[in-house]
Amino acid sequence: MAKKLRITQVKSTIGRLKNQKATIKALGIHKLNHTVEHDDNPTIRGMIGAVRHLVIVEEI
Repeated sequence: MAKKLRITQVKSTIGRLKNQKATIKALGIHKLNHTVEHDDNPTIRGMIGAVRHLVIVEEI
């Protein structure tokens, strides 16, 4: 079974760069403390790397 990642936004995107806001939106996160699950793949890992200061990631 493929690994999954649980991604939770813990900091606001207010005052952040447009590309960081777009990355959060592309991950499917809509508001603060919202959690989504994605398959673990290089694309998702790259997106997480761009906003690592705004999210918490857990492997499940």
